[in-house]
Amino acid sequence: MDRCSSSADRRSPPLPRRRGWLLVALAAGLALDSSAPAPALPDVAAAPPGAEAAPAPGAAVRLAGVLRRANPTLSTSEILRIAEAIVRYGGKYDLPPDLVGAILLVESGARPWAVSPKGARGLMQVMPYMVRPLRMAGNLSTIETNIEAGCIILADNIRRLGEADGVSAYFWGSEIRDGGYLARVRAARAKLQELASS
Repeated sequence: MDRCSSSADRRSPPLPRRRGWLLVALAAGLALDSSAPAPALPDVAAAPPGAEAAPAPGAAVRLAGVLRRANPTLSTSEILRIAEAIVRYGGKYDLPPDLVGAILLVESGARPWAVSPKGARGLMQVMPYMVRPLRMAGNLSTIETNIEAGCIILADNIRRLGEADGVSAYFWGSEIRDGGYLARVRAARAKLQELASS
């Protein structure tokens, strides 16, 4: 799009039909008091055969509320993308959304632009050299690519080492030094579960 076009021409394209209901529910959920229960959502029609399954609406809405509290500078669209990606890629790689969300919160504080002094990037603080062999589309600054890369790495760690060591290895690599990182992830996961259920 031409950078000089008018603001009327810069409107966002319409959301795909399966995401429209989620945006409405998200907007309603964010407008509610944080102590109020998550809004009731309409049933979602089954996806056509061969289509990627839509994220679980309740999980994404609850995650969105937590993400809003963790990083109030995120736009509604960024929150929606992050919450959907957590649910989508957590499901794709058989990871609970609350575990993926806890690691995301511990790693970056829900800041998509985060870069560590060692070069880890994005929401899941993925090292670029870890992604190269995966030959993923996109780059680590893209919300969806970053979360998917983190889920791939985490799922592989858990498959090889079990959950506790797999989570620890996400931070420490092959030389796990202590349980501090695992304790922070467990605390974030418990807090996320508590906030999401309130």
